[in-house]
Amino acid sequence: MLSVLCPDGPPWGMTLPAPAFDNSFARLPEIFFTRQAPVPVDEPAALRVNRPLAAQLGIDPDWLAGPEGTAMVAGNTVPEGAEPLAAVYAGHQFGGYNPQLGDGRAILLGEVLDAQGRRFDIQLKGAGPTPYSRGGDGRSALGPVLREYVVSEAMHSLGVPTTRALAAVSTGEAVARERFLPGAVLARVASSHFRVGTVQYFAARQDDEVLRQLVDHVVQRHFPAARDSDNPVLAMLEGVIARQAALIAQWQLLGFIHGVMNTDNMLLCGETIDYGPCAFMDQFNAGQVYSSIDHGGRYAYRNQPGIAHWNLSVLAQALLPLLHAEQDEAVALAQQALDTFPEQFLDAHGAGLARKLGLAALQEDDTALVEDLFALMEQSALDFTLTFRQLADLADESGDAARISADFPVSGALDDWLARWRARLQREDSTPAQRQARMYAANPAFIPRNHQVEAVIQAAYDTGDLAPFHTLVELLATPFEYRPQERRFAAPPRPEEVVRQTFCGT
Repeated sequence: MLSVLCPDGPPWGMTLPAPAFDNSFARLPEIFFTRQAPVPVDEPAALRVNRPLAAQLGIDPDWLAGPEGTAMVAGNTVPEGAEPLAAVYAGHQFGGYNPQLGDGRAILLGEVLDAQGRRFDIQLKGAGPTPYSRGGDGRSALGPVLREYVVSEAMHSLGVPTTRALAAVSTGEAVARERFLPGAVLARVASSHFRVGTVQYFAARQDDEVLRQLVDHVVQRHFPAARDSDNPVLAMLEGVIARQAALIAQWQLLGFIHGVMNTDNMLLCGETIDYGPCAFMDQFNAGQVYSSIDHGGRYAYRNQPGIAHWNLSVLAQALLPLLHAEQDEAVALAQQALDTFPEQFLDAHGAGLARKLGLAALQEDDTALVEDLFALMEQSALDFTLTFRQLADLADESGDAARISADFPVSGALDDWLARWRARLQREDSTPAQRQARMYAANPAFIPRNHQVEAVIQAAYDTGDLAPFHTLVELLATPFEYRPQERRFAAPPRPEEVVRQTFCGT
């Protein structure tokens, strides 16, 4: 028996309606999707509700946590105004093209507008088979639902654009994987679920009119300023490139490894999606891979910027028929846009590194300082997150903030490098206190460490205890504030706790 629901956040003191759907995607021709109702489950039970997110979306958190909301998340009822569907798309998976994928275990309930008029999808993961399930059961085990809830909400708190977890429910049914496991459904929220693979699918049909309908819809939803451009399709492509350059820089700066950077897992809106075989690095290793299916290291940490660039080139190729009537001109426009990615990524990454190191900006002569730090971290197997947070402690040794370095001392391997770094800080105009404040805001104390996420899942599987899950979600809501009483959550894994592989969960 799973433990009772533990809600997020404080009470809101207001009553808001159930979801008020406005489904722009469902108004497109049905070539883009298949209308598909969720498949009901035996005994749905609420596990957790994201109260702040529910309120943002105009949904009464108490309603969502109650029987009607639980039934909606489980797929047992379809609320008024919802138009459930499964979207079709294609994708390059580990470099090989699959001409038809689609939502195989996810069903889009519909779209809602928040108080600022921003549009969001509400999608159910694990809601049953669809025409795109390719022989799968369309269900999710409890473990992947808990993992995505923990990691996606942590990413949000870390300031990274991401899909989010609205609610999770258990199904009262078992799913067959390597063994029988308890089932669950996650209600996921995203600015949209349009992928590079969505564009690929319709480009491959060589139906320019349908492709244009899709692109016009994406422009309207995510890049409205592009409508006034001389070439709205090019402006959209440039917008996607800019968002992805910034996103991948944020991943790299946090030591995050996605694990399955297939084109069907790259959202045009620039949010992180698919938290299956993903992980945050413990010891720094530029070649680190966690995905159990990435045998060649295609999506290793060091490769993520290059893979993003490759995925964007696939998007640009799919858009060629709409970029310009002349093929050569279309290719030239696409190449010009793609060529901006490396510089945009390096600018975003460099600005982020400067913040992490207490600098206003990286200067040309800082290259060796940065490269030497990462080389020392790799040679000495230093923890990625702890190293940068320890540097933040050292930025102002007179400060009175709780120090992570008091519990995890700075490695002696950095002694010579620290002298060079302190000398570099003397060239800054800011005070030590100002530098430290910026560094604390750029270097988290807590991340969803792999061994802790696995421990949460194991407790749920072994004894039905969700208390560790709730504790971890709540701790990670404030990742930049170090609390010594929670030091165990900042600690790297002991040798027997190291997680070497993560799995997709399908």
